Amino acid sequence: MTYSLTTIWYERHRFLPAILAVAFSAVLIAVQCGLVLGLLSMMSLPVDKSTADVWIGYPGVRSVDLGRPLPERWIVRLAAQPEIERAEPMAVGFSLWTAHSSPDHPSTPEVCTVIGSWVHPNALGAVEGLRDNPEVLARLNEPRTVVVDQSELGRLGIKGVGDQADVLGKRVVVVGLVNGYKSLGGPYVFCSVDTARELLWYQKDEVSYFLGKCHDPNEAWKVAGRMASYRQMEAFSAEQFSTRSRLHWLTTTKAGIAVGFTALLGLLVGAVVTSQTLFAATAASQREFATLRAMGIPRWRLQFMVVAQSFWVGLFGLVVAAPVTILLAEGANRMGTAVRLHPVILVCSGLITLGMALGSGLAALRSFQHVDPAHNLR
Repeated sequence: MTYSLTTIWYERHRFLPAILAVAFSAVLIAVQCGLVLGLLSMMSLPVDKSTADVWIGYPGVRSVDLGRPLPERWIVRLAAQPEIERAEPMAVGFSLWTAHSSPDHPSTPEVCTVIGSWVHPNALGAVEGLRDNPEVLARLNEPRTVVVDQSELGRLGIKGVGDQADVLGKRVVVVGLVNGYKSLGGPYVFCSVDTARELLWYQKDEVSYFLGKCHDPNEAWKVAGRMASYRQMEAFSAEQFSTRSRLHWLTTTKAGIAVGFTALLGLLVGAVVTSQTLFAATAASQREFATLRAMGIPRWRLQFMVVAQSFWVGLFGLVVAAPVTILLAEGANRMGTAVRLHPVILVCSGLITLGMALGSGLAALRSFQHVDPAHNLR
């Protein structure tokens, strides 16, 4: 190991391209996966930012934004469960937003995601940005009032609080703004359950979901399992429903295929550059290797040294990649793009990249077929 490090240091002009190639691969994999995870997490924000432990919707619901009407009276089935502390309704679905405009500059309709919940500080369906703002919650009790994310004003064609728009023919007024709720699909429009029923054209006794708060959040899976006896609806824990929503958008948008292809391309480039660099470094040191063979050093120890060099190249590449990845993720987040560098992503990216470097080292061993003590006599 010590000899491998010494060789890399004295031949650093040869090994630097391999280290940079490994760093490039690691950065590409980590940032791409973090970007997809960040984008997909936008679609589960109504679940992640609520305080509900149990979510119940229609059978087969695949994502939180794909709610379908259920009779509100069925909520008693959830409230009757011994683990449930309280239960509340929620209305979620797609609608069509059209901002008010002048005849000279007509507005283009925009698909939006209506999120209707009870509007008080302890409401299960009210997202974090609303629960922390009692004044806005109080205004949402007024008919046809809504709150939107500040970063979505451009998409919605409005300038801020006080602006009006039509949602499927119903006039609404923007009474507040939140931050951190940008959507990958239609912009989120938060409102009360009664307003959501109007904007989604639900009947007065219809909602999309039943939300439950457990005495012990760890018992959510018990409630979800017991509620499976009701075939007219399907129950999930909050974690299950969040994951289900992300996986739906991952498979629907083919984001996984795009990320996999890009990561594979980065690995391929890194593997080729690293392998060729190690092969060239080994070939250039054939005379030294031949001398070591003449001194009685076994071939396997020399081969192990080349693999050790590939390990150190991979490790140094990860060291270079770490700050670059963090800086790129931070820059992307500041520009409004969500990049979530989950520890699992970082560990997997590091292991995959390090494995690629070791594989390149094994591929470079083919240069040893020409290493022979007689080489120095020619």
